Amino acid sequence: MKTFVKAAALLLAPMTAIALTAVPAAAQTKSGIAVVDLEEAVAKSTAFTTAMTQMQTTYKPQLDQITARRSAIETDLKTKNDALQAAYKAAGNKSTPALETQFQQLQQAQQTGQAELQRLTQPVALARAYVEQQIVAKLDDALKAATAKTKSEIVFKKAATESFGANADITPAVITELNALVPSVGITPPAGWQPGQAQGAAAAAPATPAQAPKSR
Repeated sequence: MKTFVKAAALLLAPMTAIALTAVPAAAQTKSGIAVVDLEEAVAKSTAFTTAMTQMQTTYKPQLDQITARRSAIETDLKTKNDALQAAYKAAGNKSTPALETQFQQLQQAQQTGQAELQRLTQPVALARAYVEQQIVAKLDDALKAATAKTKSEIVFKKAATESFGANADITPAVITELNALVPSVGITPPAGWQPGQAQGAAAAAPATPAQAPKSR
C-alpha cells in the first residue's frame, strides 16, 4: 500500500519586502571578467522593494484571506491525514478498500485546496509579475551600462561560477543602473494584462468599421 504522507504546504512563501542594502559605486574589474546575479539585482532594486511594501498595504485584504484559507485548509488536511494514519494502523498496516477510498478523498481535498489557493493568489501573483516585468524591461540596458562602467569584457552568471573576487561581482553596479533607469513602477496591472504583454497591450483593439452595404 502506498505510504501515507502529510499534505505539503499549499502556498508560495508570503511576499515580504527585501531589505535595501547599500550599493557601492561601480568599481573597475581588474581582469575584465565579471559575474552578475540578475535576479538579485531585480529583487534588490529600489523599484522592486518599494513595490513589495506597497503591495502589502494595497493587497492586504487578499493576503489576509489567503492566510486564513491556507491555515484552514492545512488544518483540514492534517485532520484527514491523522484519521487516515490511525485507520491504517488499526488495520494492521494493511491496505483495504476503505483505506484506499479514504486516501483518495485526502488527495482530492488537497487538490481542491490547491486550486482554491491558486485562485485566491492569482491577483497578487499577477501584480507581482507586473512589477517584475517593468523592471526586467530595463535590465538589459542596466547590465550594458554596468558592464561598460566597470570595464568588464566577459560577464558570467554568479551561480555558475565556482569562485570569484569581491571586485568581480558587478551586481551592485547593475542595481545602481536599474535604480536610475526605473526608480519606481506601478503595482496595478491594466485590465486584462497578462505576463509577457507590453503595457497597454491589453487595451481593446479599435472596432472594425462597418462595411457599407453593397449596391444592388
